[in-house]
Amino acid sequence: MKISTKGRYALRMMMELAMSDQVRPVRIREIAEKQGISDKYLEQIISVLNKAGFVRSLRGPQGGYLLTRKPEEYSVGDILRLTEGSLAPVDCADCSLLECPRVEQCATNILYKKIYDAVNEVVDGVTLADLRDWQIARNGDYSI
Repeated sequence: MKISTKGRYALRMMMELAMSDQVRPVRIREIAEKQGISDKYLEQIISVLNKAGFVRSLRGPQGGYLLTRKPEEYSVGDILRLTEGSLAPVDCADCSLLECPRVEQCATNILYKKIYDAVNEVVDGVTLADLRDWQIARNGDYSI
């Protein structure tokens, strides 16, 4: 499994919002400058996050974006699935994607399912708050 820039940037953007501690809305331009990411690309990603209810926007001169829930309530898996789709290494590992006619006789499906289960266990077991706390422990702030 390879996480695209869309998934990586979504995590970085959500971490920026988590680091603000809901004290003030964060503007896309601030995140773009701090992260060295195109603000146009971040606008596309924030639109997906907003439509899914992960963030909310505040308009006006002091406007920007805030998380809709506490950082502890977002799993990395939720964010990645929203931006990446399924995290399965192959379609046949995710039963919701495809019912493979060879699944009963294919030993590699067992391997792919184990990979898929392991990935889900990791990303579902890590929250946005965990990432924020790891970053603070590493650098004292969030600057990648």
